[in-house]
Amino acid sequence: MARRLALIPMDDHDLVVERPQGLYCPAGDFYIDPWQPVDRAVITHAHADHARRGHGHYLATPQSAGVLRARLGDDIVLQTLAYGDTLEHHGVRVSLHPAGHVLGSAQVRLQHGGRVWVVSGDYWISGHDGEHNATCAPFEPLRCDCFISESTFGLAVYRWPRQAEVFADIDAWWRGNAEAGRASLLMGYSFGKAQRLLAGVDASIGPIVVHGAVDAINAAYRAAGVALPATQHAEALKGKAELNRALIVAPPSVKGSPWLKRFGNYRNAFASGWMQLRGARRRGAYDRGFVLSDHADWPGLQRAIRATGAERVIVTHGYEAVMVRWLREQGLDAGAFRTEYGDERIEAAAESEVSS
Repeated sequence: MARRLALIPMDDHDLVVERPQGLYCPAGDFYIDPWQPVDRAVITHAHADHARRGHGHYLATPQSAGVLRARLGDDIVLQTLAYGDTLEHHGVRVSLHPAGHVLGSAQVRLQHGGRVWVVSGDYWISGHDGEHNATCAPFEPLRCDCFISESTFGLAVYRWPRQAEVFADIDAWWRGNAEAGRASLLMGYSFGKAQRLLAGVDASIGPIVVHGAVDAINAAYRAAGVALPATQHAEALKGKAELNRALIVAPPSVKGSPWLKRFGNYRNAFASGWMQLRGARRRGAYDRGFVLSDHADWPGLQRAIRATGAERVIVTHGYEAVMVRWLREQGLDAGAFRTEYGDERIEAAAESEVSS
């Protein structure tokens, strides 16, 4: 990954600055997705690197509430704000808007003193026209003066194929395995990716088994009205023949675990944007890699940034140096924040807390 840039100089009137605890709004005296405990935190979404324990007060979308409470505890002080609604805190108008990443994911719009800043959180917008993530509200472009954007896949090599092509490949792989009497283990993170996989596959091919970590999140999606196919636990399947036709959706942490022994002869695959690179597939020792990400690719990042009309862009986690260089070539005022987002080990640890 590209070397992180030095801190960019901050203006006294900036609506968001970098502090050791996280991204801070001085005018409103609150943080956005802080990585250390703070009094007031606005949370863009419930992935573990953005939503952490220990804050005094949380603000997030209603759609995020179920997953946040499941992961952080029922006793958190959580206030919800519907997409597009506004609240004012110390003179700063705050609103949350769809990010297209996972259920309840939001961009944070801040308005104060005649200026508008938007913090993207993680987001997905397709580089192809007419595509949306079927499991959450689509990314909403927001006009602003300054856009704080992620850049997880901020390299030109990352260009996602059309979703229909990816799901056709997954279905063909599953169908081929079923005809050969082999189960199909399809791995993806339990929150967001697993539900997107479930919503996109052809459920008529065979039974669908889910790991306990996936099942727990599925409940929140179904409660929010997201259509998912019927799923079951492995113990519910009747006989080896049925098991050998199954699609097993599980987090990558199950790889090499005793949980998989019950499936006998199976083939495995991993669904991720990182599967764009053959080296990543080879190092992971996956039988197949499917390129499916919940983050914007290079064309998607460019599309999102241009749609904001922002003259200033601050890049967070990912390939910051490459993205900042490209932004400056476009004539924009660009720099980077150092953050603690994007560490997939944090999300894996959150998944491991849910028993199988």
